[in-house]
Amino acid sequence: MTDILTRKTGRAGHITLTRPKALNALSWEMCLEAEKALDAWAEDPEVALVILDATGERAFCAGGDIAEMYRRGLGGDLDFGRRFWADEYRMNAKLAAYPKPIVAFMHGFIMGGGVGLGGHCSHRVVGESAQVAMPECGIGFVPDVGGSYLLARAPGRLGAHLALTAARMGPGDAIHAGFADLFMPEESWPLVKDRLIETGEVSALEEAARPAPASPMAQAQAEIDALYSSGDLGAIEAALASAESDLAQAALKQVRRNSPLSMAVTLAMLDRLGRAPEDIRAALAQEYRVAHRIMQQGDFLEGVRAQLIDKDRTPRWSLPLGGVPEERVAALLAPLGEDELAL
Repeated sequence: MTDILTRKTGRAGHITLTRPKALNALSWEMCLEAEKALDAWAEDPEVALVILDATGERAFCAGGDIAEMYRRGLGGDLDFGRRFWADEYRMNAKLAAYPKPIVAFMHGFIMGGGVGLGGHCSHRVVGESAQVAMPECGIGFVPDVGGSYLLARAPGRLGAHLALTAARMGPGDAIHAGFADLFMPEESWPLVKDRLIETGEVSALEEAARPAPASPMAQAQAEIDALYSSGDLGAIEAALASAESDLAQAALKQVRRNSPLSMAVTLAMLDRLGRAPEDIRAALAQEYRVAHRIMQQGDFLEGVRAQLIDKDRTPRWSLPLGGVPEERVAALLAPLGEDELAL
């Protein structure tokens, strides 16, 4: 079986991730195959909508498959990662601008590359098992695949909280934060997909949707807004350290664990995008500037080593939490000239 299955059934184009043992981690080849199907169906009169889902019980997609990227980068091959990211980001942009409805059914872990795959579709369904997160700062990277776009649009300062702590969102939180649209019990999904395939009409979604579960993050919104109000990494750490709530203390532990450079760059990215960006392409272009340089100028290789390769969970970050020079941040976000992302 291949890692991704694309086919036409009834009135629907159907893309299914079929790599459950790897939590449907998204490889370069899977990105290209998904994009190929989307291109083929965009003007196909037989395809009224696209269904995007995944096999296995544990994950829709737990992220990008970066082990090979790490291995190549460690050996000095920076081109492999850059081309992977460029192709993946192009696919993210196509998902966001697709001329037909795309219905993403997201269950289990939806992280990093999984957010890039399902989070920009026109109709984003989450079930009761959904756990959504952007954990990139923990591996010395930044929220990418258009994740910075979603984070910037989240209510108040919730985007900063999600980015700096990799806090996991259940279905209610995901809808509150703008990472999903509808809650639907997973037992109803097979019947709903059958309806979509048969009719080519998205009205079946509203009929099957149920009230979203409560969102703890919505209930904590005022506290989150206050803790992250400054937009400055050092001030955020101080605010978290002085607060006594469980939320603040859990966030503080994560902030002190993640790459200081990655977190500072992430805050700058969100600030540059503003609170309500309208164009995902601008976010992707900014993300690619960082991705293009991250193996040479950032903590990516060390973060991946510590978290995913050696798994010692003790990364040796390049900078201390209170000492990230503005010029290091600016250098990662500077225009790339002729190497800018082409969408």
